[in-house]
Amino acid sequence: MTRQNESHDLLDALLATMESGIIPATEAGVAAGNKIFGAALLRKADLSPVLVETNNETENPLWHGEIHALKRFHEMDKAARPDTRDLIFLSTHEPCSMCLSAIAWAGFDNFHYFFSHEDSRDAFSIPHDLKILKEVFTLEPGGYNRTNAFWTGQSIPDLIDRLPEPRRMQFRMRADAISRKYDELSAAYQANKANNAIPLN
Repeated sequence: MTRQNESHDLLDALLATMESGIIPATEAGVAAGNKIFGAALLRKADLSPVLVETNNETENPLWHGEIHALKRFHEMDKAARPDTRDLIFLSTHEPCSMCLSAIAWAGFDNFHYFFSHEDSRDAFSIPHDLKILKEVFTLEPGGYNRTNAFWTGQSIPDLIDRLPEPRRMQFRMRADAISRKYDELSAAYQANKANNAIPLN
């Protein structure tokens, strides 16, 4: 299989997992007062999803989408739970500093994200990721190492941009549809966030 085909198959699996798994879970989560962030784990071998989760901060402010996914992952029967080295970590939004560390502590060597920190701040009015990176770690946007001794973090839109046409346009159309859906979810969250008890809402 060529590298281009590998990229095509990976992107197809990542977007399909968002479309059919994370987004429906997030719709339910937002209806319960939670933020729009979600995550999933996929097998590297066949790109099939192992689990899908979404933000559950109304239960515990630490249950970001990524952390909640890791919690559910470690609640799986140990005999049936895949090794983290055999998994792809998918995050709908670029992970915050807590989730970046959790991905490393949990033993993952990768993550892929759809929306950037700047998107979270500007498109979704959730600036806390960048504010914490600046206030606690004195980092500007993009200031952390996306390739390091623990993992490599990759932007899904960047991977799409590297595809040749007509595949690039096909994936951009899917990505645009996903973005529009998250605009709807964001509007629903913002309209009702005053009713929840999330510390940083």
